[in-house]
Amino acid sequence: METFPRVNSQLLAKIAGRLMRCPASPHHEDAVRTEAEQICREYGLNFKRDSYGNLLVRIQTTKAIRPFALAAHLDHPGFEIIRSLGKQKWLARFLGGVPDEYFKSGIPVRLMPGAIRGKLGKRIGKQKEFEILSDQPLETVPQFAVWELEDFAIRNQQIHGRACDDLVGVAATLTAMIALKQSCARVNVIGVISLAEEVGFHGALAVATSKELPKDSLIVSLETSRELPPVKMGKGVIVRVGDRTSIFDSAATRFLMEVGGDLKKRNKAFQFQRALMYGGTCEATAYQEYGFQTTAVCVALGNYHNCADRKKIDAEYVNLADASSMVELLMSAARQMANYPKLINRLPLRLNKLLREARKHASPKTRIKERGKARGIAEVEKSATSH
Repeated sequence: METFPRVNSQLLAKIAGRLMRCPASPHHEDAVRTEAEQICREYGLNFKRDSYGNLLVRIQTTKAIRPFALAAHLDHPGFEIIRSLGKQKWLARFLGGVPDEYFKSGIPVRLMPGAIRGKLGKRIGKQKEFEILSDQPLETVPQFAVWELEDFAIRNQQIHGRACDDLVGVAATLTAMIALKQSCARVNVIGVISLAEEVGFHGALAVATSKELPKDSLIVSLETSRELPPVKMGKGVIVRVGDRTSIFDSAATRFLMEVGGDLKKRNKAFQFQRALMYGGTCEATAYQEYGFQTTAVCVALGNYHNCADRKKIDAEYVNLADASSMVELLMSAARQMANYPKLINRLPLRLNKLLREARKHASPKTRIKERGKARGIAEVEKSATSH
């Protein structure tokens, strides 16, 4: 049986830390994108920016395997500076999903660039527009602001920081691709690291409607997602069958489940879960609606979008082992793409075996007359499109 290298959790944490120390908000991802590009240079990953500014990373050691695309985003909810309201006072609009009751005057913020401390002032109008007051004069005009929270820390085997969502997903993408490259794996992997997800999947939609991604790509959306029943933090990566809006491709999801099951057989410590993560809508919905075969994975997230108990703004957190298991699953899936038809055909084979057993036990009067057999998903889809 083929063996695969274990995930280097230290590398994953190192990359996550480098990314998470670069504050970003929708449409203001320059610094963290530059850091991601530097990581690619250091580890010899080929990359480019598309016309929208998304970062596309690629490892292609064979053309015989269909592309396996890992999609994650660089932005996190934050403030966009609109204009000056006077000395050390700015009008800012909040971009991203945070309930109104979390916006309280006096909450510390960080104005960027320059990392100048400030605080949230009063709300202006009905939209999510606020005064932001800086603690000191600014040498440059601020472009955006983020919550003044710790950038990155590891405590009790958890990653804590302002923007686990979705920089842990980006770190997992880069870690998986680095490990695949270092092991000289026979793969065809594309990392799609997008902009402006929090305001309506802008970067993902730009990729989906361009010609940058081959239409036969199997896309896996990587996210950190609010911990909701039945999933539990610390129990491994979650194969996400759908989000608040969509159910993802059945065959693609089955493929990840089969890969995860095989990993579990080889390594009893490997953990993974399967669930409908209905807390929000992710990029998988966008890619699926534009014709790509799509599924998703995520890890359970605490303090989703920095919304903690008692209406408090606080750092997000994820379990490091969960994130490592996400990398391990995706690395194995990338290696197994050549066996995709075989893996998804396991279910029809199991069903056909059960059918044969059912026919053996049927009485002559009730014996099953249907002589057909379970068909694979590809055969079903071909039949459906021919009518």
